[in-house]
Amino acid sequence: MDVIVAGDRAGLVKAKRTLGVGAPSGGTLALVPTMGALHEGHRSLMRLAREQADHVAVSIFVNPLQFGPNEDFSRYPRTFDTDLEICADEGVSVVFAPSAEDMYAPDRQVAVSSGRMGTIVEGAFRPGHFDGVLTVVLKLFNLVQPDMAVFGQKDAQQLAMIRRMVADLDLPISVLGAPTMREADGLALSSRNRYLSSHERHVALTLSRALFAGAERRTPGEVLGAARAVLDAEPEVALDYLVLVNPATFAEVEEDHEGEAILALAAKVGTTRLIDNVTVAL
Repeated sequence: MDVIVAGDRAGLVKAKRTLGVGAPSGGTLALVPTMGALHEGHRSLMRLAREQADHVAVSIFVNPLQFGPNEDFSRYPRTFDTDLEICADEGVSVVFAPSAEDMYAPDRQVAVSSGRMGTIVEGAFRPGHFDGVLTVVLKLFNLVQPDMAVFGQKDAQQLAMIRRMVADLDLPISVLGAPTMREADGLALSSRNRYLSSHERHVALTLSRALFAGAERRTPGEVLGAARAVLDAEPEVALDYLVLVNPATFAEVEEDHEGEAILALAAKVGTTRLIDNVTVAL
């Protein structure tokens, strides 16, 4: 079956009826929420979804609520025709591509609060960002009504916060995390990589090198020290943060912490802001 494109809520209801999703024998549905500009990392999410469910829905929606006033909402890459081809290649059943007017009423008042966790690490640099993320994800969950949803580990704090929301609000959805996909030279795949010039892309490799250097160490001080040494050697990287945090809460770990932690960073290379992380065994 060719991919069904639903451009609004009514189209989504019709698509789910066509697939038989929700009927006793209709099978399970996995949702892969995206903002489009799809790449190999998104393909990996779709493949994991196909392994876990009978049908896969992909949402394509550049969510205005998660962009700050000086961020790149207006220039965020929009490649809808190519995105549809990728979805068809990966066996996606339905693409939900609503407009902002369809997603948000002009007099909307209620939104999701991300709480304290939404104000630390990435949230400290992007106030309100995670409120916008959780609001749109909850709306997508309510509209699509999937059995499960798949998100990338590259956005590790986002993944942790969505899991927290699902637990706190008792949502009947399984949240799956997929490993970060990287280029052969280590650069984490991102829709924003297309902003980088050839030189800036070379400079951006400093980010993954720093994370890999830190991941080879085994105590918090050594992990952070090794990563920071790599970053300090590249003056064209403007670091926002480098932190070692608890995977579930994103609180920074103490020096005596043992077990898994996430080494995460955000930095600007030229005018492009990039994030990345790796899991570290302490």
